[in-house]
Amino acid sequence: MIKKTLITIASLFIIFTWLAYTLNYTLIYVPIYISVLSALSFLVYAWDKRKAKQSVYKKVNRTPERTLQLIALFGGWPGALIAQQLLRHKSQKKRFIIVLWLCILINICILGYANHYFKTLL
Repeated sequence: MIKKTLITIASLFIIFTWLAYTLNYTLIYVPIYISVLSALSFLVYAWDKRKAKQSVYKKVNRTPERTLQLIALFGGWPGALIAQQLLRHKSQKKRFIIVLWLCILINICILGYANHYFKTLL
């Protein structure tokens, strides 16, 4: 239940950014930026999940948690949330989950402020 809810929230956020653009509430750069960074975030999670499975058999270089969190902070959190739920990657580490949700909250606040600021300039 929670898994589907989180995937839905992340997907709806991306959809709403595109809808906001079509309704002239935001610039085209916002939905493109969010979509590209979300796709990148998903791919990085998938890559790290693959490496995590390989690390059982041999020594491999993993993606640092800080990198995953920074991608989420800079706008890729929808992809991170979807990947976390679909791939079941980093979904049990409480500390990581708390930091991810802080990144989501910070990102949404910054996005809202930046969107308001740039819309008043135009």
